[in-house]
Amino acid sequence: MKLSLSVTYLLSLFLLFAQVSWARVKLVALPEREATVVRLDNPRATLLEEERLLTLQKGINQVNFSWQGVEIVPDSVRLTVLDPPDSVTVLNVSYPPNEQALIWQVVSPNGQPVRVRMSYLLKQIDRLIAYNALVNKEESALDLTAFVVLRNFSGENLPLTRFQLDQGETLENEILQGETKRISFFTANQLPIKKYFTFDAEQLPWNPKQVSDNISIPVHYELENIAENGLGKQALWDGKIRLYAEDGHGSHLFLGEDNAQFTPVGQTLKLRLGDSHDIVITQRKISENRVNERRDKQRTKVILYDLEAAMQVDMENFKDQPAWVRLKELMPEEWEMKTSSHPYKRERNQEIIFDITVPAKEKVTVTYNYIQRNMRP
Repeated sequence: MKLSLSVTYLLSLFLLFAQVSWARVKLVALPEREATVVRLDNPRATLLEEERLLTLQKGINQVNFSWQGVEIVPDSVRLTVLDPPDSVTVLNVSYPPNEQALIWQVVSPNGQPVRVRMSYLLKQIDRLIAYNALVNKEESALDLTAFVVLRNFSGENLPLTRFQLDQGETLENEILQGETKRISFFTANQLPIKKYFTFDAEQLPWNPKQVSDNISIPVHYELENIAENGLGKQALWDGKIRLYAEDGHGSHLFLGEDNAQFTPVGQTLKLRLGDSHDIVITQRKISENRVNERRDKQRTKVILYDLEAAMQVDMENFKDQPAWVRLKELMPEEWEMKTSSHPYKRERNQEIIFDITVPAKEKVTVTYNYIQRNMRP
């Protein structure tokens, strides 16, 4: 690391005005930084904060900071006086030409040690979040381990440093220039999950028998980020997650991997597993009739009408365990539900969702009737 901090003292204002310009005179070396915090909560920028103890003289002091070969954003460097906060004033900051450096002018009423915090944005250092999840044999719970992957190509060595991921999660470690390090920062066991088979009527064929290939149904796990489930303390960051499963013989199976989305507290994390042929779904439109026709003034031409439709969805479970099936049904722009065999959620205006439990080796049928309003011939 080629990062240095030093201070020059001007014992009186007279010397300030007597010189034509500030001379870069012999500098007094300062102690190493005492504490370093690297904030990783913003994925687009890395903020580094360090504390140092400056020994100031009475009058105006020059504090020089240079970072040869370190990827610092120059205009992001800040100096904050921590203790004593009121008696010391930062007058200005200047940037010498053709140098990776800056100079602060700091006024102190007397000679004293002053604790300051320097902060700056550091480029070429970033983090990735990765997860490993182990699902139990019953697929009812999983053990989750989270890792932060640090990659440091900033030009600066970071000895024992506190890395802060968000407002509450911190870890201490060190990372050298050019190093990549994977650090475990979060483990939670026996987190309840639910496995869903999702049939999207807009994307998948309605009748598998009319398709040469057997229709596969997308499968995913759902995990709620709430305290009742052993989570709920902080958001789950986005990152790659690898899913493994117990095979019942003391070993593990690799199920696949997915890119977990950022999941705030109270929200649900969805993990895509792949596709399954264990659930067969057949959908059909049973009937469709015109109703409520409206004609022009001459009563000779239909200008608007409604359409009454009846739908049926058959779900057959070939598994030895119950299956939770999520039906996503596309609806027209203007519609009204008349009857439904099962409860549904209106996810958006043109989509309703049924969450159905299909017992092992059994079949469940969902029916619903709706009216599509204000159609034109």
